[in-house]
Amino acid sequence: MNTNINGLNINYIDEGAGPLLVMLHGWGSNIDLFAGVISFAKSKYHVVAMDMPGFGKSDEPAEPMGVDDYVDFVLAFIGKLYPEEKEVILLGHSMGGRIIIKLAAGIHDGRIEAGFTIPKIILTDSAGVIPVRTGAMSKRTKRYKFYKNLITKTGIVKLFPGTLDYLQKKFGSADYAAASPVMRKSLVMNVNEDCTPYMPSVTQPTLLIWGDQDTATPLSDGQKMEELMPEAGLAVIQGAGHYTFLDNPYLYNKILGSFLGI
Repeated sequence: MNTNINGLNINYIDEGAGPLLVMLHGWGSNIDLFAGVISFAKSKYHVVAMDMPGFGKSDEPAEPMGVDDYVDFVLAFIGKLYPEEKEVILLGHSMGGRIIIKLAAGIHDGRIEAGFTIPKIILTDSAGVIPVRTGAMSKRTKRYKFYKNLITKTGIVKLFPGTLDYLQKKFGSADYAAASPVMRKSLVMNVNEDCTPYMPSVTQPTLLIWGDQDTATPLSDGQKMEELMPEAGLAVIQGAGHYTFLDNPYLYNKILGSFLGI
């Protein structure tokens, strides 16, 4: 299905009937990866998932989008398609979780006006905690800045514009290397925002589902969220990585079903 939000063509799925459950995917992902969770949850819920701007089959934004921009997008999406809904349960994976944290905290603190309340939240391998920089990471950043400074001051970047792009791909993450210029800036804006100050304001019953082998958003992030969010509980899936719902779909759905009454 398709809709237009703020001038962007947005691809989304709308299945099932019951309380509205909106799913937000992670960075570099899309709604297709939620297929198993959607199939499970739609037996008792009205499940909606969208490819956010810049991902899947949705349009890429003209300008970089930070966390606040994605929050505004989610509000606009729900407001346009489901204006009569008074309660919306939110489920987010990775970056989707970061968006939910800031959205829920903003509604709680009165910074964000929404025509609905959020009775429950599910955060799966959620982003939102800034990682502690290791020595290797710091050295890599210094090397990147050194070479960037070198090719800029010597004029190499003007003679060979592709040099900077090569440098960014060489020293950046896989997600960064695969992204367009606009989405690279969006990635930097998102990953550099620390959401821990907002977590105490996430007062809804919150289920945290984590893989103990997650290296993208390590288990320690989930433990920190459980500590900071007043009504959060952490469920750990042994042997699962950053995509718990793909690594162990049976156990993931059992945990989710227990929380949602499926």
